[in-house]
Amino acid sequence: MLRAMRKHAKFFYVFFFIIILSFIFWGVGTVDKSTAVHVAEIGKEKITVEEYGRAYDRAAGFYRDIYKEKFNDEMEKKLKLREKVLDSLIDERALLIAAGSIGMTVRDEELEDAIRNEPGFTRNGVFDRDIYMRVLQLSGITPEYFENIKRYELMLVKMKRFIGEAVDLADDEMRQITGDEQTAKAFRQALLFDKRQKAVKSYVEGIKKQIKIKVNTHLIS
Repeated sequence: MLRAMRKHAKFFYVFFFIIILSFIFWGVGTVDKSTAVHVAEIGKEKITVEEYGRAYDRAAGFYRDIYKEKFNDEMEKKLKLREKVLDSLIDERALLIAAGSIGMTVRDEELEDAIRNEPGFTRNGVFDRDIYMRVLQLSGITPEYFENIKRYELMLVKMKRFIGEAVDLADDEMRQITGDEQTAKAFRQALLFDKRQKAVKSYVEGIKKQIKIKVNTHLIS
């Protein structure tokens, strides 16, 4: 079960933060989407070729850093990396649409708190605005743009937490967990994590069935 937890956690966190980082540091959002070529359309949301390409490059770079020269075309195809990156982008757009439909928002106070707790913006554990501005300037983005992307990130986290919190372990699942307290606690956490991840995935799949999705797969081959 712990192995399963790590497997799901790796997929979720790696792709979630790869896509978010690709938005922040590659300038996605500056493209005129009314004229850009679209890899996918999810309802009224669109994913441009440029957005997808940058997200893919970020994901491929992550695996290249890990596997070095072993990461080649064969491994890329075996991992189905192109498809996974696009699926992740589509899933995120579906979650954002769902969040909007239930009126979920990220309050300014939540956004400010998240930025102030970013390790990269602190000095001696305290938020430093000069460092914040310098980092953004070096990255070539404005505070307004970064805050919009951060709000996007927080909305995704908030929506996933909202879905996951509706899931708990059943009594029969609890009874099946044995061992000393520390081991039992680890298994409970692993089982609950796995169950909540599946709930989020199931929710996303349900949302996608209600939304018109058009994918131009030839553009990512």
